[in-house]
Amino acid sequence: MKMLFMLRDAFIEANPKLIEEARTIGEVNVILTDQGIEKEELKREVADVDVIVVAIVNIDKEIIDAAANLKYIMKFGSGYDNIDHVYAREKGIPVTNVPGQNAEAVADHAFGLMLAAARHVTQKNQEMKSGKWELSMGFEIFNKRLGIIGFGNIGKAIARRANGFHMEISVYANHKDYDSAEKLGVKFVDLDELLSTSDTVVICTNLNEKTRNMINVETLSLMKPTAILINISRGGLVDEDALTEALKNKQLFAAGLDVFADEPTKSELAALTNVIATPHIGAATYEAIERIGDGALANLKRFAAREELANLVN
Repeated sequence: MKMLFMLRDAFIEANPKLIEEARTIGEVNVILTDQGIEKEELKREVADVDVIVVAIVNIDKEIIDAAANLKYIMKFGSGYDNIDHVYAREKGIPVTNVPGQNAEAVADHAFGLMLAAARHVTQKNQEMKSGKWELSMGFEIFNKRLGIIGFGNIGKAIARRANGFHMEISVYANHKDYDSAEKLGVKFVDLDELLSTSDTVVICTNLNEKTRNMINVETLSLMKPTAILINISRGGLVDEDALTEALKNKQLFAAGLDVFADEPTKSELAALTNVIATPHIGAATYEAIERIGDGALANLKRFAAREELANLVN
C-alpha cells in the first residue's frame, strides 16, 4: 500500500511517530505543504498512490482523476471542504476525517486572537521591540456579548471559555443543540441579530456553497464599529475585499484571522494594522496533533485490514 502524506511542516515535527508507525503499514511518501504545491506537481505525486492523507491541500476532481490507483482519502483534521468528497464517492473512494480532536486547541486560539485584537497586543509588542513606548486604548471582553457562528465541537468549546469571562453568548447555527445550549447558557438567534448586537463575533462554521462569503458588505454593515471579528474556520466564509474596506474605514474595531481564502495568503488584509493574522495555526498544538495522528493511524490500520472505517464523510 502506497501512502502519500501531505501535511504542514510543523505537524510532522510535532508528531514524528505518525510517519514511523505509518511505515509499518505500508510505503510512505511525505510532502511538506506550508508553502503550497503546484497542481501539475501534485498530479505527478498522486499518480500511483493508494492512499492520500491531507491537511489543507485541495484534492479536487482533477487530482482524484490523476490518481489512477487511489482507494482512500483521509483528511488530517475535521473540516473536509478541501476534498471533493462527492466526486470521490462517485468513484467509490471513501473519504474520512478525524473530527473533534482539534476543538480545544482552536478554541484557545480564538480567545488568543480575541484578546490580542481587543488590546492591540501584537502591535504593542512590535513597537516595544523597536524602542517605542506608547499607550493605546482597547476594550475589555469581560462581561461583553459574544456571537458564535456555528455550534459544533469548536463552537461549544468557545462557549465554555466565554462563560469564564462572564460573556453573554448568542449563537447562530443550522443545527441547534438545545441541551448543550442550556448547559452553556447560550441563546440561539438569527444571523442579523447576532451581528448587530455582538461585541465580538467568532466564525466557526463549515464552508459550503450556502455559507461561502456569508460575511460580506451587507452583513458587515450590521456590525458595531467597536466590534471584533474572529475567523478560525475557513477563509472562504468571509468576503476578504469587503472586510478589508470595512477595517480601513473603521466600520469595525479589529479582526483576528487565522484563515484566508487562499493559503499561503498574499491578501492585503493580513497586513492591516487592525488585523491580527496567523498562518492557519488554530489546531497547531502538540496535544491536538497527537490526538489527530492517533485517529489517523487507527483508520489507516482499519483500511489496511479491510475493516470498516470510522468517521466516513461520503
